[in-house]
Amino acid sequence: MTQGNADIAMNDLPVFSAELHPYRSLGRSGHRIFFLITGALSFAHMAVFMISGAWPVVLFFGLDFLVLFGAFWLNNRAAKAREVVFLSRTNISIRKISPSGRETEHVFNPFWARFLVSRKAKIGITAMHVRGNGRETDVGTFLPLDDRERFASAFSGALARVKRGY
Repeated sequence: MTQGNADIAMNDLPVFSAELHPYRSLGRSGHRIFFLITGALSFAHMAVFMISGAWPVVLFFGLDFLVLFGAFWLNNRAAKAREVVFLSRTNISIRKISPSGRETEHVFNPFWARFLVSRKAKIGITAMHVRGNGRETDVGTFLPLDDRERFASAFSGALARVKRGY
């Protein structure tokens, strides 16, 4: 490898990289247990109403269970979204991967890019954006407040190091 190629390879080494995932408090086994308990309770109530002759209520219990299951299914599907943030000396790459697997990539020059953080006094960080070359993209919109704070301080520190010539 020549000196010029070595410099190019060194410039593409990551100074910062992070993969951001939405937070979900209930795991896969927790969902199973939740739906087993909910299904058993719904079935017990459906049996009581069926025996007492109030069969239309049984349909509503079944419909409620299906709506609840659908809401959790959509929530779990949305949890598959992620963002991959990569910062090197030569570029900032933000890859957004939707729950369906579709990817979009936003690339910025770190020397021209700005990392913008919007804050509210009692809430904390409400939005994070990377702006440069007339383009802008949001970062970590699905993160909880504590994770936004940690990401913002780590990313802004790494970007500052790159701009100083780290």
